[in-house]
Amino acid sequence: MSKFSLFLLFLVVAVIVGGGVFLSAWDIPAPTVKVEKVIPNDQFPK
Repeated sequence: MSKFSLFLLFLVVAVIVGGGVFLSAWDIPAPTVKVEKVIPNDQFPK
């Protein structure tokens, strides 16, 4: 492998690992909007 392709491979692996660490450490807030959906009684079995 040439030095450039080795550097490119290292960069891609570093971005993937860094993205995984970022997503695992990110404290995503829970949704705060209340959702109400009316389901007609016709959809339930009798």
